[in-house]
Amino acid sequence: MWTHFRLHEFDSPDQPGSGARMDHEFLDMLDVARSIAGVPFAINSGYRTAKHNKKVGGSTNSSHLRGKAADIACTNSASRYRIMSALIAAGFTRIGIGATFIHVDNDTVKTPGVAWLYA
Repeated sequence: MWTHFRLHEFDSPDQPGSGARMDHEFLDMLDVARSIAGVPFAINSGYRTAKHNKKVGGSTNSSHLRGKAADIACTNSASRYRIMSALIAAGFTRIGIGATFIHVDNDTVKTPGVAWLYA
C-alpha cells in the first residue's frame, strides 16, 4: 500500500500491531514526503496508546493518540532541511523541531500553519 514503510514502524512499543491504527491520509502524505526527500525516514514514534503517551510525557491531546502524527529521527542540519522541505511540499502544515527528531502531524482539530521547537 505504501512504498516507503510498513505499519509496524508506527506501533506503540506497548502494543504490537497498533500501527494499524494510523490515519491512512496521514500515511499517504508521509509516503509522498519520503519520496520527495529521497532519504529514509526512521520513525521514532507513531501511534501511541494512552499509557505509552503518558510514559513519554506526551500531551493529553497528542495527535499520536489519534494516529495522525509521527516523530522522524533526524540529527543533522542537512537531513533536517531535506525532511522539512519534503513535509511541506507534501502538504503538512504542522511541524515541530527537536534536537534529534522532527514531529509532523495532520491533525485537523489543531491550528494549521505552525512550526515549533522542543526545548
